[in-house]
Amino acid sequence: MDSNHPRTDPRAIVIGIGDYHVGTEPMTSIGLGSCIGLILHDTRLGIGGMAHIMLPESGGKRDRPGKYADTAVEILLKDLLKKGCTPKTLQAKLVGGAQMFANFSGNLSIGLRNVEAIKELLKKSGISIKGEDIGGSKGRTVYYCPAEGFKVRIRRADGNCLDL
Repeated sequence: MDSNHPRTDPRAIVIGIGDYHVGTEPMTSIGLGSCIGLILHDTRLGIGGMAHIMLPESGGKRDRPGKYADTAVEILLKDLLKKGCTPKTLQAKLVGGAQMFANFSGNLSIGLRNVEAIKELLKKSGISIKGEDIGGSKGRTVYYCPAEGFKVRIRRADGNCLDL
């Protein structure tokens, strides 16, 4: 495994459920099931942010802004704009959104609901989606280092790895 893999890069900031980070440091999120790892990257400045989103709507809750699609997109944008980014230079990648319990459907399809909510919020914000590894039934770990451009490394629970 190379040194820039989520499990071996000691510099990587671990983004847990409901957390987010904005900056130039390497970032990783481990165990994305129905949750979404949302990565926003500024192509001009080479900085970005990641949130580990658990649910599509906050319902007005402000306890952990990275936990919900609506508050996570808002806080990532706010913090990136403070650093000089603009919506025109931001691009997005989405990882996760698996259907972890295949026997359930409807309102329990949290992964799909997360994806739909995030895509709608990004569209309203004028941010294009440049890549996604979403759906299926396997969890994922994601690694992103803004200094390396907008390459995102993914390791699926079945052991398959890919660059997005």
